[in-house]
Amino acid sequence: MTISKGILGSAALLAALSLPLQAAEPIKVGSKIDTEGALLGNIILQVLESHGVKTVNKVQLGTTPVVRGAITSGELDIYPEYTGNGAFFFKDENDPAWKNAKNGYEKVKKLDAEKNHLIWLTPAPANNTWTIAVRKDLAEKGKLTSLDDLSRYLKEKGDFKLAASAEFIERPDALPAFEKAYDFKLDQSQLLSLAGGDTAVTIKAAAQQTSGVNAAMAYGTDGPVAALGLQTLTDPKGVQPIYAPTPVVREAVLKAYPQLDAWLKPVFASLDEKTLQQLNASIAVEGLDAKKVAADYLKQKGLVK
Repeated sequence: MTISKGILGSAALLAALSLPLQAAEPIKVGSKIDTEGALLGNIILQVLESHGVKTVNKVQLGTTPVVRGAITSGELDIYPEYTGNGAFFFKDENDPAWKNAKNGYEKVKKLDAEKNHLIWLTPAPANNTWTIAVRKDLAEKGKLTSLDDLSRYLKEKGDFKLAASAEFIERPDALPAFEKAYDFKLDQSQLLSLAGGDTAVTIKAAAQQTSGVNAAMAYGTDGPVAALGLQTLTDPKGVQPIYAPTPVVREAVLKAYPQLDAWLKPVFASLDEKTLQQLNASIAVEGLDAKKVAADYLKQKGLVK
């Protein structure tokens, strides 16, 4: 009896050691408010839950400043962020490192660890850079394939109205950076500022010509662009940084759950641009729930038990 109790006790101890530290607080998982934020936030949440981690769902919490403020203040523990936003966070827009995937990742990883005790885990290979998408009829009529073409078209007084978030319109590394590099300036009558940061809304506004809109703020991984009859304009001058989606976690939480990177690495490594476009389109175009799209993808790829 004593021997069997000892064996059982050892087995229980080994089982306990293989589990995450359940004494730790539940992990508060957040994301930005847009379509891809919903997708990536749910992916992180479901991967953690598949490993028996208790979570608090704060997916689609808000815009970049809201979510960033939440993790730096400890209201969030982990969320998906983009490497290129380091230029904005650390007021260092002119460093060429941000336009190189590896260098930008290494730089933001170092700065955030030193200054904010935030750890950047393994990034995805996708580049979710900001871009401008135009209706295909406008692209054909104005012969628009690049932002150089857009500049020429605007100087010819071509009809143009852009749907975008306030963040895109105001952030120095977004629309103002395009305007400066390509020598054009949109006035208030050429802009429709929409609440939040969801490109699904801006792309839909352009597709439906809401308030005369014929162009939209978009991301490189947006699924709805082609599906809704728009095309993105190329950025030949490389104005935008590389925006690789990456899980960012508070250092204290990573210490409590050191397995986090190993769990999330294969998942994020699988998310190239084409994959994210397809998954985002399932949500924004087909109307599927982000939670279900995330669950189906993880199961199909064998990334959760």
